[in-house]
This record gives sequence, structure tokens and C-alpha cells, in this order.
Amino acid sequence: MTLAPATSHSSRRRHDREIIALAVPAFGALVAEPLFVMVDSAIVGHLGTPQLAGLGVAAALLTTAVSIFVFLAYATTAAVARRVGAGDLASAIRQGMDGIWLALLLGVAVIAVTLPSASWLVEIFGASDTAAPYATTYLRISSLGIPAMLIVMAATGVLRGLQDTRTPLYVAIGGFAANGALNAGLVYGAGLGIAGSAWGTVIAQLGMAAAYLIVVVRGARRHGASLRPDATGIRASAQAGVPLLVRTLSLRAVLMIATAVAARLGDTDIAAHQIILSLWSLMAFALDAIAIAGQAIIGRYLGANDTQGAREACRRMVQWGIASGVVLGALIVLARPLFIPLFTGDGAVQDTLIPALLVVALSQPIAGVVFILDGVLMGAGDGRYLAWAMLITLTVFAPVALLVPTIGGGLTALWWAMTLMMTVRMVTLWLRTRSGKWIVTGATR
Repeated sequence: MTLAPATSHSSRRRHDREIIALAVPAFGALVAEPLFVMVDSAIVGHLGTPQLAGLGVAAALLTTAVSIFVFLAYATTAAVARRVGAGDLASAIRQGMDGIWLALLLGVAVIAVTLPSASWLVEIFGASDTAAPYATTYLRISSLGIPAMLIVMAATGVLRGLQDTRTPLYVAIGGFAANGALNAGLVYGAGLGIAGSAWGTVIAQLGMAAAYLIVVVRGARRHGASLRPDATGIRASAQAGVPLLVRTLSLRAVLMIATAVAARLGDTDIAAHQIILSLWSLMAFALDAIAIAGQAIIGRYLGANDTQGAREACRRMVQWGIASGVVLGALIVLARPLFIPLFTGDGAVQDTLIPALLVVALSQPIAGVVFILDGVLMGAGDGRYLAWAMLITLTVFAPVALLVPTIGGGLTALWWAMTLMMTVRMVTLWLRTRSGKWIVTGATR
């Protein structure tokens, strides 16, 4: 048995304090990220429907381009936390700098692809003739900020590994405020239209990246860590990120398949599905905040060769995940009369939405375990297993989901398939955690 036996009251309180101290600011920073797009949408929406439609297409492309590199945060968190646990802060920051340099290189590569192919990407994404010019303009300008976005992602991982989730929260709040002010000023004050919104976002992202770099550079100088790019270190960061990239792409494939199936079910079902996805994403932020705490805490314990502490922290975080899932599920059920009318007044959509939403509510404790164990294994640097586990999950989910239009059951059946997907993930992650193979101690895995 890998997880520790029941821990003492004082030990549980110590773990609780650690989890809260890291998870609460992490949750705030996570929630701030989608607000960027919401502010852009609110400001651009007053320019006209074609502009808003163009923003929607470009934002979806940008989100996809950036989110597949989320391993920059996850892998960096685990690697830095291990070195913090080992007491080598200089090496921890040096490891973080390798991740930041990798982020810069990847960002430049994405710009090189996006700029010349922006029109083609917008076209294959299905933008209308009236929306396409606006989407292309926004995509081309906003792509210039992708290196900054990826640097922010990697630097966030550095600070999380250093057990600091407050600074990312402060930077996210500052970036959100700057983005709103810049968008309003450039779109309306300067009369730049949708281009002003894109430039506002780019400038805000550059400011966030600069703030992070100032913090990291100060830490590097304080501990005598080199800031120069190191080819070996950058290559090692890339190699560590490949399995997590596979995991992320597999998860994105699951979500894309689910949306495609919902679209085949009809306009009512896809409308209800989008509402559920929005709520599902919001709940994921709460659970992911605990998982982020797990990444930092587990990495630190393993780096300090404290296997008992790692096991105890894992057990306690799983308890947190289950409890959080129960609370979130109950909130969905109790608050549904309040929030459903905020999304739609269409009776047919509401009737389709409610039974599927109850399935989501029932699955939240499962989701809580999945997010926590995912974070624990990421903190342990067990990316290779996470990749294989997600590929297995995709293999099980895809045929079941694609059969939904044939076997019937509508959107509710699709979300039962999503629950199956989460259950498969939970089983694969639990088996790995129970095996103990994730517990590899030392400053490096």
C-alpha cells in the first residue's frame, strides 16, 4: 500500500495549511485567465456582430495554440519543487530558467507558423466571410504575444515550484486590470477597433511576462544562478514536457470529440452542451487549484527524500478532492434554478440541460480524485505514465461517445460517456498511486 496510514490530527492540520496557502491564490490566478477573453468579448461586442464573431474564432485558435504547451507550467513546477526540497535553490531557479528559455523558443516558433497562415487557419475554422477579416487581424496581432504568454506559463511554474502562488495571483490581477484599460483605450479612445483589442492584450501579456522575469531574475541573482541559456537544460526541459504534451493533446481530443458528438445531436443539444462545458470548466478551476498545490508539495517532499510526507500529503489531498467534489456537486443541484436562466431562456435547451447536468453533479467526487491524483503524479514527475493513462482513456472514451447518436440517450448519454472517461482516468491514476512506482526521491527524477 503506497498511501500512508491514517495520519495524526496535527499532521493533517499541517497539510491542510499547506494546501490552503497554495491552492487559494492558485485558484484566483486560474480564474483571472479566462477573464481576459471575457473582457475582450465585452468590449469588441459593441463594435458589431462580425467583429465579435471574428474575435470568437481567433480566441479559440489562440487558446488552443497556447493550452497545448501547459506542460511548461506543470513540468517546471515539479522539477523546481524537487530541487527546493533538496535544499538547492540555485539549481531550482536554474531549472526554471531552462523552462523559460524553452517557452521563448516555442513562442517564436508558433509566431513563425501563425503569422503567414492566419488567413488559412481562420478559413478552415469555419469563419464567415464577414467575420474572417476581423478574425485574421486579431489572430495576427495577438500571435505576437504568444512568446510572452508561454513565458508567463513557464515562470508561473517556477514560482509554484518555489512554493509561491501569491505572486502569480498578483500578476494575474494586474494583467487583467491592464488588459481591460488598454482594450477600452485602444478600441474606442484610439479608434483602432478589433486591432486595438489585440494590441491591448499583447501589451498586457508582455507586461505580465516582464513582471515574472523581474521576480525570477532577482531570485537568480540572490542565489547565484546563471541566467544564460543552457542547451542541455533546455533539451531536458523539452524531453520532460513531451509526455505531458501527449497527455494534454489526448485530453483536448476527448473534449473535441464530445463537442462534435453534441453538434451531431442537434442545435438544442449543442447549446446545452456548451453551457455544461462552461460550468465544468469553472469547477475544474477549483479542483485544479488543489492539484497545483499537490504538484508543488509532492515535488518538494520527494526532493527532500521524505517519502512518508509525500504519502501523507497525497492521502490528505485526495480527501480534499473528494470533499470538494461533493460540495461542487451539491452546489450544481441546489443552484441550478438560479444559474440556468442566466444562460438560456429556451425551454427546450433547459429541458435537455437539466438531466445531463445532474450526471455532471454526480461525477464531481470522481473528478475531485482525478484532478488530485493527476497533480500528485505531475509533482512526482511521472509524465510518461500520465501520457499512457490518458491515451488509454481516449481509446475507451472515443468509441463509446461516437456511438451515442446511434444508441440514443442524447446529451445525457454523452455526459454519461464523459463520466466513464473520468472513471477510467481515476482507476488508472489510482492504480499507479497504489503501486508506489511514482515515489522516486532526489533532486532529479
